[in-house]
Amino acid sequence: MSDPTRRHFLRSSIHGIGGIALASLLAGESKGAALAAGAGSVASAAGTGVGALSGLPHCAAKAKRIICLWQGGGPSHVDLFDPKPALARFAGSDIPESVRGATRLSTMSSGYAKWPALPAIKPFRKCGASGIEISELLPGIGGIADDICLVRSMHTEAVNHSPGVTFFMTGSQQPGRPAMGSWLAYGLGTECEELPSFVVLTSSDREKSCGQLFYEHYWSNGFLPGRHQGVRFRPGADPVPYLSNPENVSRASRRELLSGLAGLNRLRAAATGHDAAIDTRIAQYEMAFRMQASVPDLLDFADEPKSVVEMYGPDALVPGTFANNCLIARRLAERGVRFVQLMHSGWDQHGNLHTHLAVQCRDTDQPSAALVRDLKQRGLLDDTLVLWMGEFGRTPFGQGDSGNPSGRDHFGRAYSMWMAGGGVRAGHVHGATDDFGWNIAKDPVHVHDMQATVLRLCGIDHERLTYRHQGRQYRLTDVHGKVVDDLIA
Repeated sequence: MSDPTRRHFLRSSIHGIGGIALASLLAGESKGAALAAGAGSVASAAGTGVGALSGLPHCAAKAKRIICLWQGGGPSHVDLFDPKPALARFAGSDIPESVRGATRLSTMSSGYAKWPALPAIKPFRKCGASGIEISELLPGIGGIADDICLVRSMHTEAVNHSPGVTFFMTGSQQPGRPAMGSWLAYGLGTECEELPSFVVLTSSDREKSCGQLFYEHYWSNGFLPGRHQGVRFRPGADPVPYLSNPENVSRASRRELLSGLAGLNRLRAAATGHDAAIDTRIAQYEMAFRMQASVPDLLDFADEPKSVVEMYGPDALVPGTFANNCLIARRLAERGVRFVQLMHSGWDQHGNLHTHLAVQCRDTDQPSAALVRDLKQRGLLDDTLVLWMGEFGRTPFGQGDSGNPSGRDHFGRAYSMWMAGGGVRAGHVHGATDDFGWNIAKDPVHVHDMQATVLRLCGIDHERLTYRHQGRQYRLTDVHGKVVDDLIA
């Protein structure tokens, strides 16, 4: 068979083989030939999973997998996790210039002439034996206070949504670099050959008040081989487009077709010196075939105990909700998926803080807490790291009419997040902000520091997991970041 004929056959055969194969292939086709550096060559026996890099993990891993509960839009730290009585005492009065300094703000509020302090909209209460203060808006998370490590001293340079999300997920505010889940899949391999190592689930507030988009570069493989790209599961009966066989095509005939394609691809790989893009193509076709059986089983909740479903709340079995995605995340963790990224939008309360913040908390609080409890009761929390965070916090001053502010703007100078399981200090608060929640007063944690710490919990030295691209070594933390030992148990 001539080369043009083989190329024609390959191109005409990929349609319908699976959206995962096509999406991952196209993402990495032109990039997959770059050489790995720093961690060594691929060798499944040397790492923690199939396909792990030799030499990994670099140190004892506390976490085998990560579930990231991303709260898109910027949850208000001063309303939820960082009580500031001074905001109540100075309510309506300008936050002093000596506190504000030269803080970078978004264009929506940087030109303000008034900076009225806006108190938390609900009281805080001490939770658990640890006594961590958490807003009454979050009774579920308050109920797991003794299992979480609350970081009140996060900070970032980003002041807008997409750069902020991209910064945490990839280490750069500009799109194009690999996401954290891709780095972990690349370095540590997979513990589950029936599902992708990196899975993404998305949801939105039911009022659709936020309007933020989920860009694919939030889970991109960047310049890493295409098989490490995150695979997005859509809600409903067809979670991965084109994964199902066409009508009248049997699983046996699909197996025969894929075997033939794999043979042709191997011939082509041998002729080109084993092009990494061809290896990716073969691997993703095979993954798509296996997912035809594993995905329906994953999403079949018939054997899920009623008590567990009820723990996640009334939306637990409603496809596309945050609660349903949390339940799916637990099932993915059970099956050994390396990185699960739940992305929920709606935390962008510029003008509806007093009404919509409570709605967001209602939709996400119970499922978030249920996930931690569910993992714990199954013995999975010890080696599963759960992250709950957004791209930044909200301003301590009110946005809108200075006489009656109804929202808060983006705020990256100081904000909060929490972690659970996976070797973190439970029932612990790290860092502190000043009396107004404006500046970090103790133990700052930068985005790159958190990335370095997350990798360390997974047994990875963030300075040694690198990839050579365009003449230089790249890593998740760029040239920054330090591990925050105080967060580790």
